[in-house]
Amino acid sequence: MTSVRGAEEELVLPGARTGREPERSLRPGPRRLTPEQVASRQRERLLDGVARTVAANGYTGARISDICRAAGVTRPVFYELFSGKEDAVLAAFRGGTETVLRAMQRAYEETGGAVDWPGAVRGGLGVLLGLLARNPAFATMVAEIESVGPAGRRARAELLASFRLFFADAPAGPPGVPRDELVDTVVGAVHAALLRAVDEGRFGCAGRAGEEGSGDAAAGPGAGVGSLLDVLVHVVVAPFGWPDRPLHRLPEPS
Repeated sequence: MTSVRGAEEELVLPGARTGREPERSLRPGPRRLTPEQVASRQRERLLDGVARTVAANGYTGARISDICRAAGVTRPVFYELFSGKEDAVLAAFRGGTETVLRAMQRAYEETGGAVDWPGAVRGGLGVLLGLLARNPAFATMVAEIESVGPAGRRARAELLASFRLFFADAPAGPPGVPRDELVDTVVGAVHAALLRAVDEGRFGCAGRAGEEGSGDAAAGPGAGVGSLLDVLVHVVVAPFGWPDRPLHRLPEPS
């Protein structure tokens, strides 16, 4: 059986690879790939280029020509696959966050689920932090999504709403406090903490505008993430009645 950590390390998020890796190039001449397979490979390379370019330059400073250069794909091919920069960034954001969410759900169930909700929360958040630490370009691009404008804010709201499923097994919470509003507030607090961690370079990445990170960033990807995991687990479970309960510990994200 594949472990949670093993399955997590097999995932590939936008920005994890460079589009110019030799094994990903499409050489001229006879091909065994179908047109659909060619388009799929070019799209994957462009999504990697999107994440890396937005991470380096911010959404506003990312140019389609830079994305194409990073991906090793021509501008006409870009417009065959996407209507523009906004469309491409939203595709990278949605595709990557859906992958992360599925990995978190698997970890949540395997580390406790309804039987041990605090342990399950720790398992899910551990996978989230681990994936962000191993994919700093993607983490930075996610932080940039609000710069896309109304469509980016809608995509962010949809993502945050999807995290409500991790509270299905939580206790009722304090009497008289609206549960849905409490859940959304907790999710918002976790989101804000992650954005701050990106800006501080705690995932081994530069800040949103591509400036060099400081502090733990110099120690390598994911340095200092373990302490952040402890904080986030407490932020999530404490409002639902576990302020003093020792939490099941999992290996810290590397």
